[in-house]
Amino acid sequence: DVKHNHLKLKPAVFSKDSCYLPPLRYPATCTFKGSLESEKQQYIIHGGKTPNNELSDKIYVMSIVCKNNKKVTFRCTEKDLVGDVPEARYGHSIDMVYSRGKSMGVVFGGRSYIPSAQRTTEKWNSVADCLPHIFLVDLEFGCSTAYILPELQDGLSFHVSIARNDTIYILGGHSLANNIRPANLYRIRVDLPLGSPAVNCTVLPGGISVSSAILTQTNSDEFVIVGGYQLENQKRMVCNIISLEGNNIEIREMETPDWTPDIKHSKIWFGSNMGNGSVFLGIPGDNKQTLSETFYFYMLKCAEDDVNEDQKTFTNSQTSTDDPGDSTPFEDSEEFCFSAEANSFDGDDEFDTYNEDDEEDESVTGYWITCCSTCDVDINTWVPFYSTELNKPAMIYCSHGDGHWVHAQCMDLAERTLIQLSEGSSKYYCNEHVKIARALQTPKRVLPLKKPPLKSLHKKGSGKIL
Repeated sequence: DVKHNHLKLKPAVFSKDSCYLPPLRYPATCTFKGSLESEKQQYIIHGGKTPNNELSDKIYVMSIVCKNNKKVTFRCTEKDLVGDVPEARYGHSIDMVYSRGKSMGVVFGGRSYIPSAQRTTEKWNSVADCLPHIFLVDLEFGCSTAYILPELQDGLSFHVSIARNDTIYILGGHSLANNIRPANLYRIRVDLPLGSPAVNCTVLPGGISVSSAILTQTNSDEFVIVGGYQLENQKRMVCNIISLEGNNIEIREMETPDWTPDIKHSKIWFGSNMGNGSVFLGIPGDNKQTLSETFYFYMLKCAEDDVNEDQKTFTNSQTSTDDPGDSTPFEDSEEFCFSAEANSFDGDDEFDTYNEDDEEDESVTGYWITCCSTCDVDINTWVPFYSTELNKPAMIYCSHGDGHWVHAQCMDLAERTLIQLSEGSSKYYCNEHVKIARALQTPKRVLPLKKPPLKSLHKKGSGKIL
């Protein structure tokens, strides 16, 4: 939530009956509105890269089971697929289409590793375009069917997909085989009668050349495309308005936002749709700065009447472990995130609305205390110090006396040490109390010295025992 130019993050947890969801990179995501009340808002996640750099072919369904002013609880389940299961991939798209009271997921595009037989030591992580097949996925029964359409000849990845009722529009994308970003515009229509589905594709004129662009919806019939790349080393600074009316689609350029100098000069950018025509953009900070891993975040509102009005900036050191300069091609710099429309939890639903007065009193919790005589953590000037921090300084508990909280940064703790202490159960003493604590420690038990047993020695001729 963004209020008064401040980004507020809310804790999120998974329910006990959830399956494990790995931190995927470049998966395909979309929202799905089921017919049941419990399926009011769901997220579909497919594919992506796993932490060990393997590709996933799994499909997950995530829903919100509880949402209040303190935290959000998700439930995540894995769907088993049978039939023509899409191979593991990333950089693809998944969308939901609705026809005749039915719904289907549509998977298209992406990249996958080359077959195992062709993988050598030098080319172990080489990828290739997936075949340009359309996969229809029935989420209710877990069935997947592949369709080969003659209009789709080349594989694409990091394209833009727009779903509306029974139709999906595919725009742009990057063809790895040809190393081009063709000005594609395809219309894929899915009919779901009682029998077998019917899928047809139409090539339309007026496409645009772009990859890794961000799509946001401004009203029921209008979308805006922001960001992306037009060449491997050149960002696309032009934004486009996409209008849908009936079976017609119109793409036109909109007034260019007043990009900041940092955005103009950055080679890499990424982001996500925030709903209601707002886009969240991120760029890496200057490596010459003290905080070399800082990211700068901007919020761009794409409403026609205030395109240039509310461009706001945020900073955060929560970054990827990869060096941004090593991300090639540039579309691989985008991070995994998904969003619900801002109004999906408003109104008279069962969820509580956000109330700033219900926020935890940080002056009581101790985050902004003076923890020691040299404490320099100030609520007005504090910036993240550890990569594990989000919007509050990391703290650690000193066990001296009744115990008290101290800032990890003030104690000069390395992040690795901080993580080890947080995972263990050993006591920690701050710099001011560590000497006192050592003096109070019980001395280690010393084993008694072994004494040889006394032996009877007889001195010759004396008859006495010595």
